[in-house]
Amino acid sequence: MAALGWLTPRRRSATARSVLAGEAAAEAARKSSQELAELAQAKADETPSEPEFPVVGDDLAAAFFDLDNTVMQGAALFHFGRGLYKRKFFQRRELARFAWQQAWFRLVGVEDPEHMQDARDSALSIVKGHRVSELMSIGEEIYDEYMAERIWPGTRALAQAHLDAGQKVWLVTAAPVETATIIARRLGLTGALGTVAESVDGVYTGRLVGEPLHGPAKAEAVRALAAAEGLDLTRCAAYSDSHNDIPMLSLVGHPYAINPDAKLRKHAREREWRLRDYRTGRKAAKVGIPAAAGVGALAGGTAAAVALHRRRR
Repeated sequence: MAALGWLTPRRRSATARSVLAGEAAAEAARKSSQELAELAQAKADETPSEPEFPVVGDDLAAAFFDLDNTVMQGAALFHFGRGLYKRKFFQRRELARFAWQQAWFRLVGVEDPEHMQDARDSALSIVKGHRVSELMSIGEEIYDEYMAERIWPGTRALAQAHLDAGQKVWLVTAAPVETATIIARRLGLTGALGTVAESVDGVYTGRLVGEPLHGPAKAEAVRALAAAEGLDLTRCAAYSDSHNDIPMLSLVGHPYAINPDAKLRKHAREREWRLRDYRTGRKAAKVGIPAAAGVGALAGGTAAAVALHRRRR
């Protein structure tokens, strides 16, 4: 057994030098810990605290949310179009045509008047002669089939924070007002501003009331609603993913860039707007391509947003 003695640790008494080393290490650790705590407190004191937002009980404030790629992944018109195509409202050739029109708008970002007019006419022709009630009923089914699982949880939480603070929350979108209203109701929001298509005696005529609710038109809609509701826009918030919505975002005191495209990200950083990105990895890097493909069924957030609107008569 003596041969195994090297496996047994030898008990050695602490020397004066080892005691001194241990005490010095303990003192240094205590001192460094105290210094780090003091530095952290000093940094916290130097950083101004961010005011609570949204402000609970502020009934002069509201929140305005873009829909496509802000509240919901992809375009509402694409998902709605998928449902209509499934129900044989139009043929495969029309599906491809709408996909190309939306891809042009999303990737090129050019709103050529003739191109836009063609897209609007194509989309409106699909629903012309159909009853508004029929499309609303189908819209409820399509929400469950294609849209419910594509709501961004992060943006949904932002909207809920405004609701919990006692504020109204509105969707503002170029999508059909009927579609937008269904989504707003399902999410428990206050309501929706969307593109309006004309209807007579509850039947779509195939014409728009005005133009699609896009770009500057969104800002005008928010301005009009704020005036009607008695809101203070400097106390309101707006959320969007697209540089096309800079007019709306610039209108409020609390603009947010959500899953922003490159132009909006740059604009937001220059103006120190808040940014939130709920995409991850390659999905965020390649968001332009899926967005373009994802709106194929109708003519997209601007052009095809005309498809299912009506005027309440």
